[in-house]
Amino acid sequence: MLQWLIRHTLRPLAHAVYRPHISGAIPPRGPVILAANHRSAIDTAALSLAVRRPVAFLGKAEYFEGTGLRAKMLAAFLGALGYVPVDRGNAHAALSALSAARTVLDSGGVFGIYPEGTRSLDGKLHRGHTGVASLALATGAVVVPVALSGTEKVQPIGTKLPRLARIGVRFGEPLDFARYDGLEQSPAIRRAVTDEIMYAIHELSGQEYVDSYHKLPDAA
Repeated sequence: MLQWLIRHTLRPLAHAVYRPHISGAIPPRGPVILAANHRSAIDTAALSLAVRRPVAFLGKAEYFEGTGLRAKMLAAFLGALGYVPVDRGNAHAALSALSAARTVLDSGGVFGIYPEGTRSLDGKLHRGHTGVASLALATGAVVVPVALSGTEKVQPIGTKLPRLARIGVRFGEPLDFARYDGLEQSPAIRRAVTDEIMYAIHELSGQEYVDSYHKLPDAA
């Protein structure tokens, strides 16, 4: 019920306020990975509300573990938005994340991921981590590159309250990596697939590309 309310109430309201410019579309059925650039803390909400299919994302498990009313409301809201809780604080965090994502895709759902791994602090597009390739190769899901713009103006890094600014969401053509079937264990293939995805995002976003991983801020 909460998911229905968010998608049928919050979605039209967000569209009316932020007037998003949305171009392209995602396949109407079947497993899909949405691979997007990462500009702001609101990117996940913007991406979720830009498509009509439910989109799952990974979320920190601690967001779902509180016992108070406020914590329970947050957990319910995040769950309705499509967040899947994953414990990132143990040695098996990466495997847990991939397993959770595979569950979504194996059931024919849509999974959103930011290959850069963290928000861009300099506005540039950085080298992607190969988890997105692992998922695509292991599940056979198509990858739709996505370019988000304007979200960094709605909620600049360091601010808590959103501002008014127009958002852009561009969906590229689906990328099918069936030609690499059975080769998901090859690091070279995973790297090649990831680079192809990042190039597609670069073409859509127009961001300057930096062939190095984005470093987390010192305080992180």
